Amino acid sequence: MTGPAPVPAGARASVVTVSDRAAVGAYEDRSGPLLAGGLAELGFAVDGPVVVPDDRERIVAALRAALAGGADLVVTTGGTGLSPRDVTPEATAEVLDRDVPGLAEALRAAGRDKVPTAVLSRGLAGTVGRALVVNLPGSTGGVRDGLGVLGSVVGHALDQLRGGDHPSVTPETAAAGHAKENHFRMPFGPLPAAGAARGRRDPGR
Repeated sequence: MTGPAPVPAGARASVVTVSDRAAVGAYEDRSGPLLAGGLAELGFAVDGPVVVPDDRERIVAALRAALAGGADLVVTTGGTGLSPRDVTPEATAEVLDRDVPGLAEALRAAGRDKVPTAVLSRGLAGTVGRALVVNLPGSTGGVRDGLGVLGSVVGHALDQLRGGDHPSVTPETAAAGHAKENHFRMPFGPLPAAGAARGRRDPGR
């Protein structure tokens, strides 16, 4: 079995930490630097972490700034729980073009056996143009688990977003496809009905 697809050369990632306390300096951001280091180990050139408070408009602005700056992957940490101030999923939904629910579920499942409350994370995953956006929990354990999941799929995801699995169709490739299809067509008409093919015995003989 082949390993995970590598991260495309030159791919860029941005990290956004969402935390009221870290934003005002009352708490040291530990999950953001851990996430940035892990993404660098996967092969990304990493920007951030940028630290913003648990404020929907500020989170949306940080996501859009990262995407406008050319990030192929934007990963947030924090603000995914059930607290009234946890609004990272709502802010992310405002930015996404398409959801990738299977990835979000895999991220939740990764920590479930060790921390049952991991299932309470409401983090999203989805795409914006050719970029992937992912929400991770604010804990260092949640970030480590998330990096394990991302490491197994992110290279393939970015390749798909760049059209790697579905090359564009040109008149030349379309003609080649039709020629190949015709090559494998049977050189005769429709098969006769089963009874006709075998020949039926006259029961009177």
